[in-house]
Amino acid sequence: MAQRPKARHDPAHRFAFELPARTESVSRARHLTEERLLLWGRGPEIRDTAALVVSELVTNAVLHTASSRIVCELRQGADSLRIAVRDEGGPAGPRIRDCGADERGRGLLIVDALCEAWGAERTGHGTAQIVWAELPHSLGEPC
Repeated sequence: MAQRPKARHDPAHRFAFELPARTESVSRARHLTEERLLLWGRGPEIRDTAALVVSELVTNAVLHTASSRIVCELRQGADSLRIAVRDEGGPAGPRIRDCGADERGRGLLIVDALCEAWGAERTGHGTAQIVWAELPHSLGEPC
């Protein structure tokens, strides 16, 4: 019996795009994510959730770093969808904060609530960093 190759090694299951670090890039990132996941045959719930996570991570990179551009990567693994947003860095890494009644600043709270894991790492190039999040493929599928 032949084994199915792991999706993480298949370039058809990896997609990256670069955008200027401007507020109008947030909606473009969301649309590119939705389109790619549709091409990969993913269901509406994971597409919607991934688009929201991308939106929050790109918004954070645009508002809270000194970046002129951001790179977003989607990688479909065997069990999860990994979303990574690389920026050119800022004064501090991402953090969840208490926003009280304020509508702004809840991005990482949303990411934390929706994803099975998330984190950040420096890339080794100055202050550049990658903020990543993982969604289970089972999202939206019956148990």
